[in-house]
Amino acid sequence: MSRRQGLFEDLVAIATKFPRWVAVLLAAASYVGLHYIAIGWVAAPSTPKAIGETVVLEMGRTLAGIFQYILPIAFLVGAVVSALGKRKRNALHERAAGSNGLSAIATMSWREFEMLIGEAFRRRGFRVVERGGQGADGGVDLVLFKEGERHLVQCKHWRATKVPVAVVRELFGAMAAEGAASGFVVTAGEFTKDARDFARGRNLELIGGTALAEMIRNARETLQESPPPQTAVSLDTAAAIGTNDVVPIRPKCGKVMVKRTARQGTNAGNAFWGCSGFPACRGIRAAL
Repeated sequence: MSRRQGLFEDLVAIATKFPRWVAVLLAAASYVGLHYIAIGWVAAPSTPKAIGETVVLEMGRTLAGIFQYILPIAFLVGAVVSALGKRKRNALHERAAGSNGLSAIATMSWREFEMLIGEAFRRRGFRVVERGGQGADGGVDLVLFKEGERHLVQCKHWRATKVPVAVVRELFGAMAAEGAASGFVVTAGEFTKDARDFARGRNLELIGGTALAEMIRNARETLQESPPPQTAVSLDTAAAIGTNDVVPIRPKCGKVMVKRTARQGTNAGNAFWGCSGFPACRGIRAAL
């Protein structure tokens, strides 16, 4: 049984949900506001009715005097925890995006694997909420938000056992219960044939093994190329490609990039720039 968190830990957890600068600002504002209340003067009661009001005010001053230190410290600790978490997620992503990506992923703990997957989806433009698969929620580990839609993710850091259809069915049930637009099951290994068959034709994407490593590598390349290079080909070349846009050059190989449309996945129908040297070069970039 997991240990119940105390009030301070709950406050720190809340603070980590905010951007770090917001947490620092809240720390300063909470101290100033509560300190003002704590040092406030309360007049002596002049009537029996005022006695109760005075007691309430004194209790408020006492609580403000305590929380003027607890809240700022909790917010500052939350900002530090958030910064360290981001640093660790970036380090995990860099390890997984290296030449030995699958081997690196295999050595991660289940918690590190979950952090890695969350970071990979962040780099794909999603806002990520870590749920941790706790409770009767279909084992949902991550909740993604993008363009007003909710997406659910279940992470299975299984190396020796293939992910069965029961896991995919479980997530599909959670999607229906929460009204999610799509779902992802992500594993370091593989899926059974029954699992793949069940996902086919549904808003479910099964990402495992090689596909996972490719997704992580592409996310790193996209991040490295942002902001986009201000390089364009000649107007004659742009006309030959059939576009009036400024056509970027892929920095890694020097080839012209071509505007394409995603045919599947969560970005189906969206335009993106892909290297004309595909499949030798798999560089991509979002089309602005």
